[in-house]
Amino acid sequence: MGIVIAVISGKGGVGKTTAVANLGLGVAMNGKRCAVVDFDIGQRNLDMILGLENRVVYDIVQVMDGEASLKQALIKSKVNDNLRFLAASQSKDKRVLNSKKVQKLIKELKENFDYVILDSPAGIESGFEHTIEFADAAIIVVNPEVSSIRDADRAIGILDSKSQKVKDGGEVAKYLIINRIVPDMVQSGEMLKSDDILDILNIKLVGKVPEDNGVIDASNQGKPVILDKHSIAGQAYKRISARLCGKKIDMKDVEVTDTSILKKLVGIFR
Repeated sequence: MGIVIAVISGKGGVGKTTAVANLGLGVAMNGKRCAVVDFDIGQRNLDMILGLENRVVYDIVQVMDGEASLKQALIKSKVNDNLRFLAASQSKDKRVLNSKKVQKLIKELKENFDYVILDSPAGIESGFEHTIEFADAAIIVVNPEVSSIRDADRAIGILDSKSQKVKDGGEVAKYLIINRIVPDMVQSGEMLKSDDILDILNIKLVGKVPEDNGVIDASNQGKPVILDKHSIAGQAYKRISARLCGKKIDMKDVEVTDTSILKKLVGIFR
């Protein structure tokens, strides 16, 4: 049986869907069978980041309603045979989801894949609750700013109270990705430091992703940035994916650059 990981944020615009695409492909590149599922009913974007928007024939709602089989709806990645994608519906809304149908779908996915990564909709409404309901673990994606941390904290609270695993007496494993880090802004105090974020949220850090202009370009081209060997964000997602697969990878400090170190040294000798 595979592991189900819900990727959540509490608010939109933090790079959650981009993280799902890159982590899914990264896990597949580590030799694991992986399915990424878009739970953002009515507002799907994951298909475009994966470059699979023209291959969507059946969606998640049609599978849950019995109009198509899971095998029919799963789309094979163009770049890695280990990765499959299940699209969200564009014509329905989140009210079509119900617990029994979601549970059945998740069970079938777990039986066929090592990792099932769910892309949660932004916010904490019903679509969010159905995404986390049957998850074994959750990755919380935040930006190093107060509003993002506050919303993520609220999302964690809902995760800890409404997931089925918690209702059954267990605990959902929680991991943190700090995204879109600008080192100079962290050093100047315009962005929160990772230590401060960890103190507030009190969950395990699985990775830090620096701001990278190449992410937008990669998304527009339908090629996850993890495929770009020269991308600093892509390299970060490679490290995070390896950690998710159980490999011991040192945490690179992307909050400090050579420039900021030089500035500190200059300050010392003034």
